[in-house]
Amino acid sequence: MAAESTTQLLRLATAGSVDDGKSTLVGRLLYDTKSVLADQIDAVTRASVDKGLATPDLSLLVDGLRAEREQGITIDVAHRYFATPKRTFVLADTPGHVQYTRNTVSGASTAQLVILLVDARKGVIEQTRRHAAVLALLGVPKLVLAVNKIDLVADAARVFTEIAAEFAALTAALGWAPEDVLEIPVSALHGDNIAARSNNTPYYDGPSLIEHLESVPVDADSSGRHALGLRFPVQYVIRPRTADYPDYRGYAGQIAAGSVAPGDEIVVLPSGIRTTVARIDTPDGELALAQTGRSVTLLLTDEVDISRGDILASPADAPEPVDALDATVCWLGDKPLRPGARLLLKHGTRTTQAIVGALLERFDEQRLAPEPDPETLSLNDIGRISLRLAEPIPADDYRVNRHTGSFLLIDPAGGNTLAAGLVGDVLSGVEVGAGG
Repeated sequence: MAAESTTQLLRLATAGSVDDGKSTLVGRLLYDTKSVLADQIDAVTRASVDKGLATPDLSLLVDGLRAEREQGITIDVAHRYFATPKRTFVLADTPGHVQYTRNTVSGASTAQLVILLVDARKGVIEQTRRHAAVLALLGVPKLVLAVNKIDLVADAARVFTEIAAEFAALTAALGWAPEDVLEIPVSALHGDNIAARSNNTPYYDGPSLIEHLESVPVDADSSGRHALGLRFPVQYVIRPRTADYPDYRGYAGQIAAGSVAPGDEIVVLPSGIRTTVARIDTPDGELALAQTGRSVTLLLTDEVDISRGDILASPADAPEPVDALDATVCWLGDKPLRPGARLLLKHGTRTTQAIVGALLERFDEQRLAPEPDPETLSLNDIGRISLRLAEPIPADDYRVNRHTGSFLLIDPAGGNTLAAGLVGDVLSGVEVGAGG
């Protein structure tokens, strides 16, 4: 058996307002890292010529459906994949319209770094502040402000300095350390400061965007800000019952935090039963060690009652299962949330019934301040609520672990997702009244 090898993977997302140039920036990243096929480049070049453009319109590389292109907007979270010699990247490209803030939540929820774009001609606007607040609440570890279209402003050095200073004050108020935030002047259209540092921005002496993405230090598991023991939500119980495997009983899922090895003691939550890991199976054979993000099947030394929805955890820091909790939610439903709503709560692989108690606060992302006792939470509102659950869940505080501290609220009738939830008072991490 061999220990699992690690790879240099960075999960990132983009966010920004309409027409800030996100599609062009993502197209430029794909183009400059040679992550698109020659026939795709040829198609983009022909389409650009037909539009009367002198240079390829790289936004066409990432535009979605034709109807979306005709409207000039992108309405889905699209995942893009590219690589450099130093790292591979998975990028979630989110739309900029205010009504699609829900997609920013989805795209950034697992990101280790987010590129937030602003138009140099507009600077930090309301939607920039909204996105920054959402990213802070989601606990995104690293942030890049790409001040795009820097080639279109007079006195670019002054404009960039002022935007960078305003953004640095905003992110400091939201809880980021200065070393976790970088502002870069870029022109996605011309490639300035994307793959290499540009001579057109002599006032900027930092890395290019790709140089920063290749070198920025990130937590390997990106599960949270604190090291945790094992968190393994059970997705399937595997019992093949064949002649070759008459007594096989394995528990399949993806490791949400920590690591596991044969011989490790684990506790089954919410039951509290303890047992020991006997073996770690994968389609490629057994492992001596499996770490965060790896999908595996665990075999245990004892026959215990375990089913889908249970969590296998390290006994040293296992969370206490609870049937009532306070949580921060981003409301994604078209109809407002009111106290007394009966919903389904999905935590890991477990789904249980839930009743909304009080609406405790609504967060004003412009003033960076909570408003107590709102009557409702409307689409894209962020607020703190209380919940009562039909079954206990072993949830960590979101500030400790992003995976086991998050959940979804689901419409029991239609099955659509109504809210993304974060366990604990995440809003307390935001400095009240820091905004302007």
